[in-house]
Amino acid sequence: MNATDIHFYDQLLDGDHPTMAQEVVAGLMAKPKFCSPKFFYDHKGSELFEKICQLPEYYPTRTEEAILRQAVPEIAELAGDNATLVELGSGASRKVRLLLESLSVQCYLGVDISRDFLISSTRRLAADYPWLEVHAACADFTRGLSLPEAIRPEQLVAFFPGSSIGNFTPQAAERFLTSLHGCLPTGSGLLVGVDLLKDPHLLEAAYNDAEGITAEFNLNLLDRLRRELKLDIRRERFSHRAVFNQRQSRIEMHLDSRISQVLSLNGQSIRFREGESIHTENSYKYTVPGFRNLASRAGFESCRVWSDDEGLFSVHYLVST
Repeated sequence: MNATDIHFYDQLLDGDHPTMAQEVVAGLMAKPKFCSPKFFYDHKGSELFEKICQLPEYYPTRTEEAILRQAVPEIAELAGDNATLVELGSGASRKVRLLLESLSVQCYLGVDISRDFLISSTRRLAADYPWLEVHAACADFTRGLSLPEAIRPEQLVAFFPGSSIGNFTPQAAERFLTSLHGCLPTGSGLLVGVDLLKDPHLLEAAYNDAEGITAEFNLNLLDRLRRELKLDIRRERFSHRAVFNQRQSRIEMHLDSRISQVLSLNGQSIRFREGESIHTENSYKYTVPGFRNLASRAGFESCRVWSDDEGLFSVHYLVST
């Protein structure tokens, strides 16, 4: 795909990282079995996630957007003039438009693992904001963020929306934020969406929607493994399950094997018992003080926190110290 209207960097081709097949094999051979949620996001998976964000049961997107609309004057003041805005997990780049229309931003960098979806989304941004210098990096930022050489900001604000920080365990979230702290210039801002602990029934409904879009999103992972890794894995042999684990304060998503079966990948035989699951995603829920403490341990100072009246969701503005 030609990306001449944006500055595009394919960082997935750089470095010495395990291949998708190697990571998937390691996860499916583990006990219990797991698969990283980053593999949800092929082009179809990214489109399905955008549909999830519009569902009536899925409160995080509309709640975070409402918070951002109300908070954006304060965010603009904190961000300062002529900032470079870096969006992690940019997806369709919807929420960032609220910032671009109110902040003093000259340069934007979208970072996402879904190459084609990233290019199409950032192209739309470049067309809609012709004054904006638009960059796009296809990268797995869970392994650490590397700013392209062209990005040399005096004032940088990283934007990590959608409660994606909850996909990490708290220990991994702290490591990720510590790594991010090491990459950002001192004084940089980090605007991050954090889902809050609440009624388990509300949480479970958000991941078991009536239309079955979240189930389709989960099962699409199997379609991707079948297509890209030539793995003989069939979606009709698995079922979607999402439950709240109260002890861990997290929603868990699983794909449960309906039957006993054996799969083969890269010379490895992968055995499933009937009812055995692939753990595909966690979404940890925090209290405001709990997340502030985590961010502090990673080197960030909490400057401001905004939340909705019902206490469903929070947006934090942190500063790298």
